[in-house]
Amino acid sequence: MRQRSPFRCIGVHDAQALLRRGDVLVLDVRDTESFGRAHIAGARHVSGANLSDVIHSEAKSAPVLIYCYHGNASREYAKIFSDFGFSEVHSLDGGYEAWRTKIPSEGNTLPDEALRQWLIAGGFSSADINAVVENGTTPLMKASHTGEGAVVRTLVAAGTQLNARNADGNNALWLACVGHHLHVIDMLIESGIDIDNRNDNGATPLMYAASSGKADLVDRLLAHGADIGPETLDGFTALDLAATVDCLALLRRATHARNTAETLGTDSRTISLTR
Repeated sequence: MRQRSPFRCIGVHDAQALLRRGDVLVLDVRDTESFGRAHIAGARHVSGANLSDVIHSEAKSAPVLIYCYHGNASREYAKIFSDFGFSEVHSLDGGYEAWRTKIPSEGNTLPDEALRQWLIAGGFSSADINAVVENGTTPLMKASHTGEGAVVRTLVAAGTQLNARNADGNNALWLACVGHHLHVIDMLIESGIDIDNRNDNGATPLMYAASSGKADLVDRLLAHGADIGPETLDGFTALDLAATVDCLALLRRATHARNTAETLGTDSRTISLTR
């Protein structure tokens, strides 16, 4: 029988101390819009739709901090993580409202002036967060490519066009993959970017990651639900384009899981929350 470690409810100051360790998996279980407006630095948005992926893709030894609006729903999620064998699980008492009240400055976003200066330095209009420069590059694409998480958060919160495409038909997620920035990839997907955007050659970010031999990117995109089915204009799938054994193994496993789910007529990854 699986050993279960009971989760703990902790306050804001204990949560701050926990976060100083630097290896904490921080999970925000509020709605997507609230998460997009503001959240604890480094947090990942979780809902019933991606809960199973998070549970099965993270190390059970990783400390987990979960928060919601006021500290109620986070306890339900904390119990689930505890039941699935995570050894150190915490629920934030008072939720994000308590955190926001006691820790008013998150460092999650840039002040308006700092963003304006960043736009100017990048060759963009300081008055337009959707300005376009060479090759159809937007501020979000540039920040995603360079891994500037605070800028990405600020632009998303300000209502930037998530699914703008550059001259090659790539969106910001593709650029984050090129830059190899997993935290930005998580941020963009959880904000609602098209994970399966197909560029002018019909290629998706998953195909890029597979063809580049970046197994960690392949794994992360699959965990977020990237579709393995699309084909390039030449008829190649991500599986066909896999450049390494690790990428090939991940994509074969995903293909098998999809085929099994289709045979059973259900998504085998789904977890039902008991409320």
